[in-house]
Amino acid sequence: MTRVGFIGLGSQGGGMARRIVECALPLTLWARRPESLAPFADTAATVADTPAELGAASDVVGICVVDDADVEDVVGRADGVLAGMSPGGVIAIHATVHPDTCRRLAAIAKGRGVAVVDAPVSGGGAAAAAGNLLVMVGGDDDAVATCRPVFETYGNPVVHLGALGAGQMAKLFNNFVFTAQITVALETYGFAEALGVDRAGLAQVLAAGSGGSRVAAIIAAGGFDLAGLRGAAPLLRKDVAIMLDVAAAGGATPPAAIVELAQRTLATLGDGA
Repeated sequence: MTRVGFIGLGSQGGGMARRIVECALPLTLWARRPESLAPFADTAATVADTPAELGAASDVVGICVVDDADVEDVVGRADGVLAGMSPGGVIAIHATVHPDTCRRLAAIAKGRGVAVVDAPVSGGGAAAAAGNLLVMVGGDDDAVATCRPVFETYGNPVVHLGALGAGQMAKLFNNFVFTAQITVALETYGFAEALGVDRAGLAQVLAAGSGGSRVAAIIAAGGFDLAGLRGAAPLLRKDVAIMLDVAAAGGATPPAAIVELAQRTLATLGDGA
């Protein structure tokens, strides 16, 4: 049975980790903050003192932290996951980061006989708890096959998109378009309100109609309160910046209309404070 380690027990990662242990896979956890571990006190999960100890106890380690710096820290520091993991192990990067970060860590891990796959996710905490996250995977076929039973505890669908970095590219496109669509939805609802159309009623129409979007549904479900989206603004800003950096490095011109809409969204949402 695959032994699993997991780092990053936030609103989404916590749900993923719980699905792993509820599906009876051996699970080891590590967290910077002890309070992150409290929800697992009623499970069979064990707790490691360091990421290296977690790596030593795991065949597959999932990393679901915030950004590139956090991923590189927990994986590569002196007492990081790689310091303890045995040859043949696989590190799955669930965080949304630059594809080059995944490739850089993979080159380091290869020297220790450890593989890296990128497997960013989309759907949020509720989807994680239900086992319905979208998992976008990039990596070697054998390494992905090793991880798939773990991914399938919280993911449906699990989509293998190609070589290492392909999962991150898909997630970046997703978040780039999502950010742009926030402005489309907000301006649609604002336009409707100006014409005396009930926004809640319009949201029901859009939910069933061809003009709807998931973003429009999210905004309506939140009672047209943008607090949640404002809280996500720093992450959206990070992901849009990575998308544009990848485009520049690849010599591709990003679609001007989508860039403009995304920038308007970020200006509307502010800094997330």
